[in-house]
Formats: sequence, structure tokens, C-alpha cells
Amino acid sequence: MSYSKIKALLGSTDFDRAVTVKGWVRSRRGGKPVWFIEINDGSTIRNIQAVADPAQFSEELIAQITTGSCIGVEGMLVASQGKGQSMEIQAKTITVYGTADATTYPLQKKGHSLEFLREIAHLRPRTNTFGAVFRMRHHMSYAIHKFFNDRGFFNLHTPIITGSDAEGAGEMFRVTTLDLKNPLRKEDGSIDFSQDFFGKETNLTVSGQLEGELGALALGLIYTFGPTFRAENSNTPRHLAEFWMIEPEMAFYDVNDNMDLAEEMLKYLVQYALDNCADDLKFLNDMYDKELIARLQSVVSKPFTRITYTQGIEILTETMLSKKKKFEYKPEWGADLQKEHENYLVEHFGGPVMVTGYPKKIKAFYMKLNDDNETVRGMDILFPWIGEIIGGSQREDDYEKLLARVKEMNIHEESVWWYLETRKFGSCPHSGFGLGFERLLLFVTGMTNIRDVIPFPRAPKNAEF
Repeated sequence: MSYSKIKALLGSTDFDRAVTVKGWVRSRRGGKPVWFIEINDGSTIRNIQAVADPAQFSEELIAQITTGSCIGVEGMLVASQGKGQSMEIQAKTITVYGTADATTYPLQKKGHSLEFLREIAHLRPRTNTFGAVFRMRHHMSYAIHKFFNDRGFFNLHTPIITGSDAEGAGEMFRVTTLDLKNPLRKEDGSIDFSQDFFGKETNLTVSGQLEGELGALALGLIYTFGPTFRAENSNTPRHLAEFWMIEPEMAFYDVNDNMDLAEEMLKYLVQYALDNCADDLKFLNDMYDKELIARLQSVVSKPFTRITYTQGIEILTETMLSKKKKFEYKPEWGADLQKEHENYLVEHFGGPVMVTGYPKKIKAFYMKLNDDNETVRGMDILFPWIGEIIGGSQREDDYEKLLARVKEMNIHEESVWWYLETRKFGSCPHSGFGLGFERLLLFVTGMTNIRDVIPFPRAPKNAEF
């Protein structure tokens, strides 16, 4: 049987017609004169009200229509005479697909803490908050694909299982079929990974970048969008063990082209959220973050500030010396920027900041060296409240310089031989960056914990659901 989505009905003025809706009961109130049933089907944050005459329905049926139960309603769509809604359905037939025990259903019509809802992640999508967040997650995912597709990029699927560590961090999840109780070992006692499924040590990827570069050196413009994994034992509101990354790689782009594309993309995505998620944004703005919509609008309203790392350190140092602000970590040239430093720079310039020219010793081996041989053509984008939202660089395209960096950082050449070889055969200037999808979602939803913008978060000691 065909049925209408509630979102479509709420956007219609075509009244006095037969409709069918199917969804989950948010509330039921009333009594002998009339029953009012609020229904939501997930297509919108707003509910539609069904009005049921008790004389037409048995008490047994009405008793099954409790908060959380799943029902279908057939009836007439009419203009509502009551307050709070422009239309309602005069129910003719009600079908109960699944009941919910009113005494045990955990999502009653009352406030629930986000901490509690994380414990019932199998049910939290039914709440207004997570319905809004996960609809926005969909819209942002679609907008990313649309942005790149419309600009001639090709979506490249890079491997999830890899034998290399793109970041050099070493915090990876191992993939193995070896018997963990009694793994095969070499004469020196070390595990013999040659007997493993892939014949070598393999892990879940931390990034699709290295493989993405291979695609860019053939297809010109590519992007990846997939899950990545880090075995970092960090239980903070900013870290996940499983998360999604968007990583474009562009042949013939220098670091300035890279920054231009990153700024264009972020503004596009934020504007897409403003244009296509109005109801959900209004709810999140009113419920959690009164400045959310204004902050989103501010991002798209003016150019991002661009500074060098050295300029950033000078600003932070001057601020500290003049005692305008205290920092827990002293800003020093050669040290990475801390979250407090990033936040201050964003506040100082009144909006997003792009930082370039980082010291090579704190950046990855693949970033192109500047002529001073001390800094690289990396670029980070710092956002209000979030801090770093994008990290990228122009990639080193000179074979000898790249090889020297690999050796300098004690990376095993045999694990990246194929990456090095691309610099021998038709290398060219190229650039790319990575956008953490969940960090983007934190910004556009106003949520404060990264575990609340992914349906089923994976974190230390937490792999439920």
C-alpha cells in the first residue's frame, strides 16, 4: 500500500483528500470525546496529528497506541482548527504494526540526557535531537558528493585494509587471521606474518591519501570518502576510533590552489546546510546552541584569514607577553599549535583562519619542502569552536627529497616503495587535504561531543551495537 511521507504532507495545502501515513507514535492524549495522536516518520523533525473518534475504534486498539508504538493511519487530510498545527488527519483506519510497552519504553515524553541516549544508541534516532543530527549527516554527505561531482572530480575507493601507515603515527588496528592463542613465530620469537592471510602485517587504514594521490596522478582530480580508523586510546569529546574522512587529491594544484578549493568547499557545505536543513537547524539552535545559525552564517559571509605558522606564533607570543591572555601551553616556534592556540587565533581574526608554512619536523613526510628547507607547504584550517577542521598540503613531488624525508622519519622504504615510485614516472605538482566528516558535523549541528554525530560510535572500551 502506498503512503505519504509526513514531510511532503506538511508542505502541502491540498486538503480534503484521502491520505495514509506510517510512523511511530510520539504521544497520545485525549479521551472519550476524541483522541489526538502525534506521529513522526523520520522524514522531518515535525509531527503530524491524527484525530481519532473513540466511537470508531475499540478500546483494545487505542490501548496499543502508546508512545513508541508503530502505526499506520488512513484518513482525510484537513485544515486544522486547533493551535500548533496547520493540518491534521481525521483517522478512518488505524493499523498497529508494533506495540511498545509503556512501562519499559525508555523514550517517554520527557527530557533525556545525551549521556543516557548514548547508552541506547539503538533507539536514540527516534528522538528529535538525533533525528535532526542524522538527517543533517545525510545532507552533508550528499552535498560533499555533489560538490566534487559538479567540479569534475572522480570518487576513488581506496582500501580499508592496508600495509602502510599514511600518517606515521603507528596507532593502527591490526588485521589478522592468525591464531591469537598460538601465533606462528620466527626463530627469533617474533610473529611470522608471512603465514598470515595477506602474507604480511596489515592494518585498518588511517587515511586513503597515499592511494588517492595515485589516482590523482592519472585521473587529475579525485576524492575519497570512507571510514578510517585510529587505535588512539583517547576518551575525549573530539576523538573516535572509527570515523569518516573526505580526502581530495588534485594534480597540478599548488598550496594556494589547495587552500582556495578547501575554502570553497567548506563555504559550500555550510551554505547547503543553511539552505536544506532549516527545520533541523532551528531545533538544534533553539535547543542546544543559541548562536549556531549565526555562526554558520558568519562562515560564509567573508573570506577566511590566511596567515603563516610563524605569524601565528608571533601573535600568540605577543598576546602572552602583553598578558592579554594566559595559555596553558607556551607558544613556541617548532611546537604544534594546541587547541587553545587555535581557538585564540580564530577569535583574534573573528572567523576561520588558514595557517601555512609549518615546521617540517611536526608534519608528515609527504609534505613539500619550502626553499628554506625548514618549513613545508602544509595548510590547516581552523574553525570557530572546533579548532582544526581541515589539514592538507602540497605534496612533495621530487623523488630525492621525498626519499630523504622517508629516511629522516625512519619510515620503512619497502612499505611505501610504490608511493615513492610515482615520483619517478611522470610526477607533477599536486596537492590535497583531509576533512574529518564528524568534525564538520560537530560544527554544523552545534553538538559538543563527537559521539553524538555518528550513529554508532566506536571509542575505547565501547563497541556496542
